[in-house]
Amino acid sequence: MTVPGLDGADAAFRRRPGPARPAWDVALDLGSARTRALLTGSGQVLDVPTVAFPDAGRHPVRRGAIVDEAGCAALLGRLLGHRLPRASRPLVVLTAPVLDLPAYRASARAVLEVLRPRGVLTVPGARAVAVAAGADLSRPLLVVDVGAHLTEVVLLDDGAVTDARRVALGTGDLGAVTPGDLVDAVTRMVAATLRQDEASLVPAALARGVLLAGGGALRPEITYRLTGRLHAPVHVVPAPHTAAVRGAARLLDAARLHPSTRGPGAAGPANMV
Repeated sequence: MTVPGLDGADAAFRRRPGPARPAWDVALDLGSARTRALLTGSGQVLDVPTVAFPDAGRHPVRRGAIVDEAGCAALLGRLLGHRLPRASRPLVVLTAPVLDLPAYRASARAVLEVLRPRGVLTVPGARAVAVAAGADLSRPLLVVDVGAHLTEVVLLDDGAVTDARRVALGTGDLGAVTPGDLVDAVTRMVAATLRQDEASLVPAALARGVLLAGGGALRPEITYRLTGRLHAPVHVVPAPHTAAVRGAARLLDAARLHPSTRGPGAAGPANMV
């Protein structure tokens, strides 16, 4: 006997899978002063102080290095644990300081186990900033990121890091140092990059203008002085303090196609995007 609605094309239609369940993936920026996260499908940036436990005020990230893995894990569990479905295994794209990446990746892998990720990919913070700004990555680009306790100058070419320098100073040090001291440090790093630029990429990057991000980009006294010292246009990224995590979120689509994020062993390695 034929049951109406369950034979032929109707049966085939009924057997089609329903809409795929949304993936719960995470873009993450672990800063010395602030931690920022963005979950897939949400335009909201979660922004909290980088402290292991609010009452103790202990800082598990210092000058771009993870110094307390357990404290970082506690912070992420508190920030994201209740926002991720219990059975989810998110893909995490994490921004990282350009220098000392191997050590940072090793620490990050241990910290992120609290989220049970199916894959962890790290991307240089400067590249994430450039992606957030919609910059043309096929041409040389100089990115200056003035954070709370770390300032980086990074030269990108075709999206890859070709030179990078940093100084352990930032806006959190103002009072002990002046805005002029920060600008002087950036100027020295740019000059050193120019001296060692065998491919002559820095002049082309300066001609198109410096991309400025981080909390320091919100301070007119820094941006104004930097323009004068570098003799080059300074382009402030929109919402510069959250640019890195927003760029990481845009990279999630490409990261989902990365071989390390698929298959049974995907959750183990941490790789570069």
